[in-house]
Amino acid sequence: MTEKATILLIEDNREIADPLVFGLQQEGYVVHHALTGEEGLELAQMHHPDLILLDIMLPGMDGFDVCRRLRATSGTPILMLTARSQELDRVMGLELGADDYITKPFSFRELLARVRAMLRRRELDRREFNAAQAATEATPPSLITIHDLRLDTHARMVWKGDEPISLSAREFDLLRYLVEHAGQALHRQEILDAVWGTDWIGDPRTLDVHIHWLREKLGDVPSNPCYIQTVRGYGYRFVAPEDHADDATTTP
Repeated sequence: MTEKATILLIEDNREIADPLVFGLQQEGYVVHHALTGEEGLELAQMHHPDLILLDIMLPGMDGFDVCRRLRATSGTPILMLTARSQELDRVMGLELGADDYITKPFSFRELLARVRAMLRRRELDRREFNAAQAATEATPPSLITIHDLRLDTHARMVWKGDEPISLSAREFDLLRYLVEHAGQALHRQEILDAVWGTDWIGDPRTLDVHIHWLREKLGDVPSNPCYIQTVRGYGYRFVAPEDHADDATTTP
């Protein structure tokens, strides 16, 4: 990434700027140079650099103001170039959003080391961001809403309206499976395999017991459940109250 990285230098002193531009170009970087803060802001918007080298003592708009304006719209790394050694100035630059600073006079090798380190950090941040984005896109949404029920599958929490519902781990897994297959008639064995596991050995009526507990906690009327319907001779189906079918049967 650093071989083709774009650097914006905002420095009004040509005796400092010209050797920096030449040296950075020799290292393979694309370099844009601005003599004023206003020009620097324009070039930043135009070229979207990977790194900004920003002098504090600029004519007109100083480096602090430029840094503040850059940070309002961009997260591009900023290395402050300053002849000031006062701690207050360094702290102010960092508080305004600068990532690092280097005090004049400095050697080109020292500056180059800072540039390389900051660009490596930026590349790592980009990779981590892209990986996080890919993971987010590959992960199903964490919040499932059906009528007045909300399930947060990551936090493993359930609400009916604004009221939280306390569920055991197994009850939550059962409700989640039913909700994720809302409207489908699910066979008893299919539910047991999905929630209890295919290697589970036990009384299959445990499913009926957990359904009973879920109905109680959801406020279902046992004689006419709105959320979890029994499909006679087959299994269960989860429906929203407004989709309640006339042929639904009652609790087991």
